[in-house]
Amino acid sequence: MEIAPFALERWFAEVEHDADVMLAESGIRSLHADRFDTDPDDLGYVIPTNGDPDLRDRIAGRYDRSAEEVLCTCGTQEANFLACVALLDSSSHAVCVTPTYQSLHELPRTFGSVTTVDLDPPRWTLDVDAVADAIEPNTELLVFNNPNNPTGRYHAEETVRALYDLAADADAYLLCDEVYRLLAENPLPPVASMGPHGLSTTSVTKSYGLAGARFGWLVGDREVVDAAWRWKDYTTISPSAFGQHIARQALGRREATILRENRDLARDNHAIVAEWLDDHGLDWHSPVGVDGFVRVPEGFADGEAFCRAVVREASVVLAPGNAFGFPDYFRIGFGLPTDDLREGLDRVGRVIEDVS
Repeated sequence: MEIAPFALERWFAEVEHDADVMLAESGIRSLHADRFDTDPDDLGYVIPTNGDPDLRDRIAGRYDRSAEEVLCTCGTQEANFLACVALLDSSSHAVCVTPTYQSLHELPRTFGSVTTVDLDPPRWTLDVDAVADAIEPNTELLVFNNPNNPTGRYHAEETVRALYDLAADADAYLLCDEVYRLLAENPLPPVASMGPHGLSTTSVTKSYGLAGARFGWLVGDREVVDAAWRWKDYTTISPSAFGQHIARQALGRREATILRENRDLARDNHAIVAEWLDDHGLDWHSPVGVDGFVRVPEGFADGEAFCRAVVREASVVLAPGNAFGFPDYFRIGFGLPTDDLREGLDRVGRVIEDVS
């Protein structure tokens, strides 16, 4: 079994450490630990290893599911990995909507075979009929994330339910990575609440600003969750005790305040970036969440060339669209503190102006 290098993460490993401004972060600004009780008592394994039963029950209620249909994980990345390895093997097929975070098509391709269906720029719409045409007799999984990373496209409930119906008709599952869902002002129902063929993955990373907690979950059919739990015993065994302790608080009485603050920040920063794009003759599909996919300015060969110039000349990190299979674009993240965002945009603007 082979897996391709994770292009985006390798890009960050190359350039992020020495740069002044991270303008490619795909989450909201991180919350400080002093907002939480940070003493989880003994730092042993979480028992049972699928997560604290009371917390799983609380999470399950958000999806009209039972605690046995929730698996707590070390972030959304592990949740997606476990869902794919639980459902796919060399005889299986998956349909993956792209562009997207690389693991959402690379993991299915590693375990089985994959057909990709591209969103249609510039509005990044999805042709549901193209997804239907891509389904094969051995299709086990349709993979989707909503709101989309990197485009910020938030597909309508009608589209998501159409995908769910396709999965159900094929006796497959619709796996939706929903890490940005709660940054929307009016979040759609999660896919796992739509019926037995829906699987939802998420975490406290993107919408809550708690990446360091490394706490996420998979919700869905108990047979899938149990199979994923069997694999988890061979990966991280249990979720982080510290992460679970923080997540329990974030999902409790603090939640409304955290989400309100983060939505306000995302909305304000969105307006700043939109004005900056207009000033520089650039465009995007107005995103939901904190990521936007922007066409590369004139004068640069592609997204990687542009992003390398920005790192070299402005010490600012952007994400090249090459890492998502769309080299004419770059991803900008605007969930960081507003002063840092303005500084980063000013620096990038000077690079564009120097070339033009």
